[in-house]
Amino acid sequence: MANENTRKRPGGPGGPRGMFAHGKPKNTGKTILRLCGYLVRFWPLILISVICIALTTLGTVYATSLIGVAIDKYISVFDFTGLWRICLELLLIYLTASFATWLYSYLMLKVGQETVATLRREIFEKFQRLPLKYFDKTTHGELMSRVTNDVDNISMCLNSSISQILQSILTVIGTFAMMLYLSIPLTIATIVTIPLMLLVTKWVTSHSRKYFKAKQEELGKLNGHIEEIISGQKVVKVFSREEEEIHKFEKLNDALLAKSVRAEVFSGSIGPIMTAINNMTYAIVVAVGGILMVIGNGMTLGIISNFIIYSKQFARPLTELANQVNTILSAMAGAERVFEVLDEEEEKPDAPDAYEMGEIEGDVELKDVSFSYEKGHPILKHINLYARPGQTIAFVGPTGAGKTTIINLLTRFYDIDSGSITIDGHDIYQTKRDSLRSALSIVLQDTYLFTDSIKENIRYGRLNATDEEIKAAAKLANAHEFIRRLPDGYDTMLTDGGGNLSQGQRQMISIARAILANPSVLILDEATSSVDTRTEVKIQEAMHNLMKGRTNFVIAHRLSTIKDADLIAVVEHGEIIERGNHEQLMAKKGFYYNLYTNQFDQNEAV
Repeated sequence: MANENTRKRPGGPGGPRGMFAHGKPKNTGKTILRLCGYLVRFWPLILISVICIALTTLGTVYATSLIGVAIDKYISVFDFTGLWRICLELLLIYLTASFATWLYSYLMLKVGQETVATLRREIFEKFQRLPLKYFDKTTHGELMSRVTNDVDNISMCLNSSISQILQSILTVIGTFAMMLYLSIPLTIATIVTIPLMLLVTKWVTSHSRKYFKAKQEELGKLNGHIEEIISGQKVVKVFSREEEEIHKFEKLNDALLAKSVRAEVFSGSIGPIMTAINNMTYAIVVAVGGILMVIGNGMTLGIISNFIIYSKQFARPLTELANQVNTILSAMAGAERVFEVLDEEEEKPDAPDAYEMGEIEGDVELKDVSFSYEKGHPILKHINLYARPGQTIAFVGPTGAGKTTIINLLTRFYDIDSGSITIDGHDIYQTKRDSLRSALSIVLQDTYLFTDSIKENIRYGRLNATDEEIKAAAKLANAHEFIRRLPDGYDTMLTDGGGNLSQGQRQMISIARAILANPSVLILDEATSSVDTRTEVKIQEAMHNLMKGRTNFVIAHRLSTIKDADLIAVVEHGEIIERGNHEQLMAKKGFYYNLYTNQFDQNEAV
């Protein structure tokens, strides 16, 4: 249904690729706080993890101080008994720290996976609440990129980076306190390079963030293109456009490569730079410690050894945080894009006093209805139409005239700009949306079947239907015979949207699904456009029985199928220019007459 007005809708049915590429970036601090909101619910696990991280950090810091003691008190005087005792103490500390490390790693992994599972669920639920217009202007690949790549980036960050940040902070605090206790001059010598580290980190981060954001956007574009070409592979091959599509792919792939290289080069350079600064720190510590030891102010070889290790422990958290920049930036970029979806405007909620539509007669009226997909480009202009219960109303006209748009408005896929639409006298915009759509059944121009059995695809029309009711619906749709001949009958599994069936067979299953729903208002949007003439005749006979007692709206490609319609509305440029039954319109010898005779002459020629 999305192909009716491609020329007048921004970007066509697929929408402009990378629609968020030029959107205003979210505030990073706000994004972090929002992510923290997901983590708060796991505070007991996080608290246990913090305790374990604290034990690990304190154990490591304390163990380092024991190495200095071992050098000064035992190794220097060849006291092997004391040395063995302190070695056993170190072994116990390291075993405890190893267990605590395993425990907090496990707990944080659980927290991370639970969080991303919640995000995936919220995104999927959000998709169900978004209006159809959102999907019409956003490529499927772009949406899939948000659910998969962006959420995976968040997962990588939560699984490792949070615990890494906590451990780094505690390590820096513990190590700094121990260094101050041992020697203030050597502490100053150790931290003299810290400002340089911070400046480097800030500079790299500021440049990397924009490249990671751009990388995610290019990835979304590439995914959209791949999804589109896979779906339309038959069309590509029919028109021999393989080389052109490869060229388009290469352009998108090269753009992604360029952004990825820039992002990774900037984030990857921070490790080697930090290593060079750390080596500089070691040299400073050794030089200052050696001078203090020579001048004899109480400095010992054990303290110098401790400081060499502490300087490494002090700098390592900063280096590790710097090395996490790419993961953190990817996660923040991914989180921003995920939250963009979660913040999208949903379908307007039903009013508190909205009417619950139950059994309906099927009295449908459109009064002075106007509509546009984009402001300033009207699609429908002052449409007036009345359908009594049991009537069949057919819409005909050229492609892009607005026929399918009328159906979109009847089902509230879009909201009208002005006018009113009523069913049994009730304004559909004052009616509960679910109850409205439950009273309708629609067979789309583009059939879609789910990856499930034929039986379950038909049952989608009414989930509590019995197997016998499913077969009865299939018989009415003329689908029973071909289903029965399949190896697994109604239990035959459909794949790739029903790609293992012909287009006509898929259409008949879709019709059976609508029949099973037993609606009060039936909508057929080019329902038989993909069915051969013989099958179409059989379906029309079955549909004729189904339509009795219902209000029916039909968009037909073959005008011969609507000759018996109670009213035929001829739509052109968003207006109903002619209306009447087949005989009346043929007698006028106007637009419908020319349309019908031209189609009849073409059929005769064939």
